[in-house]
Amino acid sequence: MIQLLGEFDCKLDAKGRLSVPSSLKKQLPDVERDGLVVNRGFEKHLVIYPKKVWEQIVADLSALNPYEKKNRDFIRFFTRGATDLSLDAAGRILLPKALTEFAGIGSDVVLACQLDKIEVWDRGAYEGLFDDEPENFANLAEEVMGGKERGIHGV
Repeated sequence: MIQLLGEFDCKLDAKGRLSVPSSLKKQLPDVERDGLVVNRGFEKHLVIYPKKVWEQIVADLSALNPYEKKNRDFIRFFTRGATDLSLDAAGRILLPKALTEFAGIGSDVVLACQLDKIEVWDRGAYEGLFDDEPENFANLAEEVMGGKERGIHGV
């Protein structure tokens, strides 16, 4: 199971290439062989998936009933713009222009690891997310996680 950690401030070059930070690349040992997939996020950002994670998502999507319109719509919108990525010799990935335009990504970006994926945000938009932090984060935590079995890492 892949578990990615960290936030990384990065810059896109004039061609839309992003240098993958070495500490992030170490968390993706098979990236040079397997590659990555970038896709639109649910908000105005992009999501980069390790290829094996993307393959599991595709398997989950393939199990949906294609005769139901909501399933077809979801698959269509979710996979719109999905693109294979590979690292070049300098350890960079080229983000598709249509996707960076969709997400409003400029030259300053934040790579925010979220479990088994990496969110790619315009730095200003990412910082703006936390302007809307819940007034009482503890209440949100209880609402989202309160019904879960408490493991050894429970607080």
